[in-house]
Amino acid sequence: MDTEQVRLVPWAEGDFWLLQRINSPEMTDHLGGSESEEKLVARHRRYVGLSSGRMYRVTLADGGETVGSVGFWQREWRDSLIWETGWGILPEFQGRGLAEQAARAVVEEARAAGGHRYLHAFPSVEHTASNAVCRRAGFTLLGQAEFEYPKGHWIKSNDWRFDLTGGDGD
Repeated sequence: MDTEQVRLVPWAEGDFWLLQRINSPEMTDHLGGSESEEKLVARHRRYVGLSSGRMYRVTLADGGETVGSVGFWQREWRDSLIWETGWGILPEFQGRGLAEQAARAVVEEARAAGGHRYLHAFPSVEHTASNAVCRRAGFTLLGQAEFEYPKGHWIKSNDWRFDLTGGDGD
């Protein structure tokens, strides 16, 4: 396994460029495609002002080079409030285990934030790499679900869950 380590840096006003990079067709193929500039600006505003949860730039611990983003936010899922997570690693940094490290780091951030027992990830069933990240980061596969992302676009997703309390019951 690669020994590179990541660090999470809270999302800031100057991080809009990263959203633009992540918005490429290659990075949004499993998410319904690229978003308009207007939608990116709105997303950036949400990330900067997130009151429940937090978004981060993922950087290399040595040197601080930005490699992607990760975050967690509150949502309602099956009549309960949960934390949801998602990540994106820039193409030139993929395949090095950085997404798994970022996912493990955001688990710790969600645990520290408290408020919810579970952290869920909902990658498309066809997104092999993101599903592998969930498995390697210690999430439990609960099954498939129809999931709306972005708004108005439904995808068949896997529902992966991490129990932030360390328990394994429902």
